[in-house]
Amino acid sequence: MDKYKSVFDIIGPIMIGPSSSHTAGAVAIGRVGHILAGGVPSRADVHYYDSFARTHSGHGTDYAIISGLLGFAPDDPRVPDAVGIARRQGMVLTFHEEDEPSPIDHPNTAVLDLRGPAGRVIYAACSIGGGTIEVRRINLDGCQITPPGLLPILLVEVDESEKGAGRRLERIRDLLREEGVTKQTRYEPEGPAGVAVYEFDLDNPLSTQQQKQIAGHSSRMMYID
Repeated sequence: MDKYKSVFDIIGPIMIGPSSSHTAGAVAIGRVGHILAGGVPSRADVHYYDSFARTHSGHGTDYAIISGLLGFAPDDPRVPDAVGIARRQGMVLTFHEEDEPSPIDHPNTAVLDLRGPAGRVIYAACSIGGGTIEVRRINLDGCQITPPGLLPILLVEVDESEKGAGRRLERIRDLLREEGVTKQTRYEPEGPAGVAVYEFDLDNPLSTQQQKQIAGHSSRMMYID
């Protein structure tokens, strides 16, 4: 009989942590930051509200969020050690327990203020149960983005000052049309001159090939599913 190397070989991937809302969902919240910041951030200020503020330490929310920022999956065996791993890599971490109510009206709320390879980003997200999250506010390059909450969403930066920008944007719309776009919103350029942020609320997830195609027509693409 073959010998298994670990428990993962026997039962497959499992969630690390005591709670789907406070741990698995928190990993997903951190993963959003990994995407928006353009990789592992050098600094992370994590603000907890309501239930998260009271229980984050005992429920593993700290290491869960940081593991997401590091790019770990919820079943990664490194998840419980994520805070130590991040600090050894040089990430500056601060956790804040806020007394006021959640700014997005949910008990499991975290607001993350990150400095990453792509610059500074601030976003508010909540864990709504079963490992599912909603992203309700994003401050990206000075643009105040208000997604519908539920994922997936696609954020695309387009340098509208470049020749052919309109054609590239129309090509992105064509690529998304078959997947169903519930809503499209353009946010005025407030970051780099001429760069606008477009938010597409999607009915269906994008394949890896579709993401690559869209990325080829934009200055920057951020897909959150």
